[in-house]
Amino acid sequence: MDAVLLLSVTVGIESACDVLGVARASFYRQRPLLGPTLSAHSPLPPVARPTPARALGAEEIQAVRAVLNSQRFQDCSPTAIHATLLDEGQYLCSTRTMYRVLEEDGATRERRDQLTHPQYQKPELLASAPNQLWSWDITKLRGPAKWTYFYLYVILDVFSRYVVGWMVAPRESAELAKKLIEESCEKQNIQPSQLTLHADRGSAMRSKPVALLLADLSVTKTHSRPYTSNDNPYSESQFRTMKYRPEFPDRFGCIQDSRAFCQTFFPWYNDEHRHSGIGMMSPSMVHHGAAVSIRENRQLVLDAAYRDHPERFVRRPPSPPQLPKEVWINKPLNSEEETH
Repeated sequence: MDAVLLLSVTVGIESACDVLGVARASFYRQRPLLGPTLSAHSPLPPVARPTPARALGAEEIQAVRAVLNSQRFQDCSPTAIHATLLDEGQYLCSTRTMYRVLEEDGATRERRDQLTHPQYQKPELLASAPNQLWSWDITKLRGPAKWTYFYLYVILDVFSRYVVGWMVAPRESAELAKKLIEESCEKQNIQPSQLTLHADRGSAMRSKPVALLLADLSVTKTHSRPYTSNDNPYSESQFRTMKYRPEFPDRFGCIQDSRAFCQTFFPWYNDEHRHSGIGMMSPSMVHHGAAVSIRENRQLVLDAAYRDHPERFVRRPPSPPQLPKEVWINKPLNSEEETH
C-alpha cells in the first residue's frame, strides 16, 4: 500500500492501483492508516492543482465581480444577471462561475429572514401515587354527516389510569376546558402544589384561561413537544382503548348519542377494565388504594392452587403481576441507575 501511495503522487491513484494490482477499494479503506506512516518517513509536498485551460483570467474575474456588485445588479441573482446580459448580447461567464465568484467574497449567504424553531425541552415527568400527574387531551368523535364532529375532553390520572373527568362538547373551547379542569380538581380534592397537569400544544391547552386557572390552583402545567405523540402516551392509549371497543360506532347520530356512549364507557373503563400497565387491576382499584389488598388476595388464591397441584407449575410458584411503584413520561436514561 505504501508503494501505491508513492506512485499515486505521480500517475494518480487509479493508474497506480492498476499497475500494482491493488483494488482501489482496499487502498481507500487503508488510506487513513497509511497517511501518518508515510509522513513520518518521507513526507510528500502537496501537489498544486493545475489551472484549467478554460478558467477565467484574473482580469476577467474582476470584470465579473464588478458587474455582480454594480448598483444595477447588486440585488439580482446570478441567474437573472446571466439572462439579462444575454438579452443585451453580452456573455461574461456561466451562472455557476458567477456563484463561485460571489462565494469567494462571502456574498452567497441567505439574505431573507429564515424561520427558526425554538428548542423545546423534553418533558420528564414522574408519578409515584395517584393525583400527582394528570394528562389531558381532546379527541374528535365523528358526527352524523361528513365534516361534523363532537369533541371529547378527557383528564386521566397517569399513575392509576383513572379518568378523573370527561366532557363531550360541540366545539373545542378554552372556557370549557377550564371548567372541566376546575371541577375535576375540586372533585379529587387537589391541594396547592400537589398536581402536575400535562397536555399537548393544542389551542385550548395553551390558552390564557387555562393557564390562569392553573396558576390560581397552584397546579404545574407542562406541554408535549410539537408533533411528538410519545410525549402524551397515556391519553393516546386511553383514546385507542375507547375507539377499539366493539360497541364504538363509526358515527354518532347526535351529541346526545356520544354522551350516552361515554356515560357507559367510562364507568366500565374505570371500574371493570383490567389494565396491563397497572398489574391487571382496574384504574379504580389503583386510584382508591385497594390494589395492594387485592393483589394479596390474588396471591392467596395462587398459593392454594400451588399447594393442591404443584406439578402444574413447572418453573416457580405462581404470583400475580407486580404493581407499579412509579410511572414516567419520558423516563431519563440514568433514572434506573439512580434508583439502584
